[in-house]
Amino acid sequence: MKRQRGVALIIALIVVALATILAARLGSQAALDQRRAGNLILQEQALQVAFGAEAWAEEVLRQQSESGAPRDSLDQLWATPLPPLPIDGGTIQGAIEDMQGRFNLNNIVNVDGTRNDFYYAQFQRLLAVLQLEPKWAPLLLDWIDKDNLATLPDGAEDGEYLAQVPPYLPANQPITSTSELLALPGFGRERYLRIAPFVAALPVGTQLNTCTASGVVLMTLADNMSYDFAGNAESLTANRQKGCFPMPSDLQNDIPGPAYAMINANNVLSQKTSWFRVTVLVSIGTSEFTLYSLLQRNGPIPRPILRTFGTE
Repeated sequence: MKRQRGVALIIALIVVALATILAARLGSQAALDQRRAGNLILQEQALQVAFGAEAWAEEVLRQQSESGAPRDSLDQLWATPLPPLPIDGGTIQGAIEDMQGRFNLNNIVNVDGTRNDFYYAQFQRLLAVLQLEPKWAPLLLDWIDKDNLATLPDGAEDGEYLAQVPPYLPANQPITSTSELLALPGFGRERYLRIAPFVAALPVGTQLNTCTASGVVLMTLADNMSYDFAGNAESLTANRQKGCFPMPSDLQNDIPGPAYAMINANNVLSQKTSWFRVTVLVSIGTSEFTLYSLLQRNGPIPRPILRTFGTE
């Protein structure tokens, strides 16, 4: 009898221990599920708030279009960032950027997929200004162009990419995101962060808006420019507070005659923009949400073409 009571006591202790472990497990899992559900609700709330900010940007650009302004410049309302504003449980902030103020990577090829000599040379100058190796120009060209012939001396086609781990193939078509530069063998994050603020992935043939282009991008228009737009960033900003700068007449004075004629022949420059990017950052509680929305203004009403969340 004593032995039976001892065994029963041990069994009872084991049952209590198992019940305690199970209860703790269920409580922990319930708390985790509740936290996950709360985060999902906050993320969905942030997403809807971000869509509201995107609609705000569309309305600002629509009003700018209907105003009849002959140019899109940085002294206009659309170029004023939205400061952090309070919302229920957090804040929202955002900005509209003219993507035609950047160098369009897809312009290094023509519509038929062959190399565009003017823009290819411009991309080579951009690499030089940013102190990046010149080999990335032929590598990007081979990533975009339609043929399977590697551009000498540093280009790469199928064979080079199939040797990567894991293996993959070049796109052989215009890129849809500047992050595709990271697919070039050895390009790496450091180089990408250096070039990313100055490049865009837009349709082939998109013009450069001189009213909004950075000094770095303006310096890539030609060799031996007489004015250093990149080195005089403060002067560039001050001039743009008054309106569009530089105008074509300003650039004509800064760029050698044959080079400026080549720019005109390739229809490179503009003072109007069709492509804008909206960046919205929403913070609610412990959750942060970022929306990048590429808008096309082809007519009075802009429309979203591409949305990405969290990363560009």
